[in-house]
This record gives sequence, C-alpha cells and structure tokens, in this order.
Amino acid sequence: MMYWDVKRVCPLDNYEIYVELEDGRKGIFDLKPYLDHGLFRELKNKAYFSQVDVVFGAVTWPHEQDIAPETLLAGLKPVEKEINAKQGA
Repeated sequence: MMYWDVKRVCPLDNYEIYVELEDGRKGIFDLKPYLDHGLFRELKNKAYFSQVDVVFGAVTWPHEQDIAPETLLAGLKPVEKEINAKQGA
C-alpha cells in the first residue's frame, strides 16, 4: 500500500469528488476540466458519474476511467472536515 492510495471516494455535485487518502489527507477533486476528453466524456452522465469507486487504491469508474494518483494529488483541494456521501461541498 502506498501513502497516496485512496481509501474512500464520494461523488459530489458539480462533477467533483471527495477523496480520503490512506495518509489521512482529505480533499475535493474537480473533474470538470476532463469531461470533454476521450473516455471521460461518459462522466457527464450524472448517474454514471455517481458510480465512482476505489479499486486497488485508485479512483475508478466501471468503464475503465480512472485518475492517476499524481493527477489526483496535483488537483486535490484540501478540506479539513470529512464530507459524507451524496452531500454537496
């Protein structure tokens, strides 16, 4: 296990996700800049977007979209408090 492994992810409103990392960091990642590119176009479907999950420590969706850990870390906006599933930021 690596320190940047994601242990929890929740979809938020406005095409953002809340993530908690194994090292205790928490933050929000905005996927809007990715929605017009390749496989990520499918994430525009809100029902599909909400199927985000953690597989082997990475943020993924059922049709093989995923976010590289270095991309996630670079774009993560830190938050202090935990955000519950299905709750907007």
